[in-house]
Amino acid sequence: MADIFDVIADGTRRDILHVLLDRHSVDEEGTVRGTSVSEIVTQLGLSQPTVSKHLKVLREAGLAAVREEGQHRYYSLDSAPLEAVEDWLIPFLGIDFDEHDLSSEIEAHLPPQARQVADAIGHVAADTRKRVSSAVSAVGKRFGRSSG
Repeated sequence: MADIFDVIADGTRRDILHVLLDRHSVDEEGTVRGTSVSEIVTQLGLSQPTVSKHLKVLREAGLAAVREEGQHRYYSLDSAPLEAVEDWLIPFLGIDFDEHDLSSEIEAHLPPQARQVADAIGHVAADTRKRVSSAVSAVGKRFGRSSG
C-alpha cells in the first residue's frame, strides 16, 4: 500500500477527495449514496481514464470505497486513513515557542557561537511550525474541518 502522504501529495487526488466530501450523502436506509465517475469527471473537467486511475490509488489507500450497482460504480470518501496524517501533525501544532524565554535561557547557559546556532535553529523551528499550521489550516478548509 502506498504511503498516505504520497497519496494525498497529488493535487488531482486531493481534488477528487474534495468532490467525494462535497457529494457525501446517505440514503434512508443508511447506505452511503456515493458519486459516479462521470460526476467526478464533469465536476473536475478531467478525462475518465485520469479519474479512474486516481480513484484506484485512493481505493488502494483506503481513502475511497466503491459500491457497484449493475454497470455503475459509486465512490465514497473514507476519511479514516487521514487520521494518520492528523496524528503525525498534532505534535507539531502543540509546540509553543516563546522566543523571549528561549533567548534568555540560551544567553544564560551558552557561549556566543552556540547562541548563534541555537538562535538559527529556533528560527527554523518557528518557520516550520508556521508552515505546518498553514498546511493544516488549508487541509482543514479543503476537507471542511476546523484546524483549531
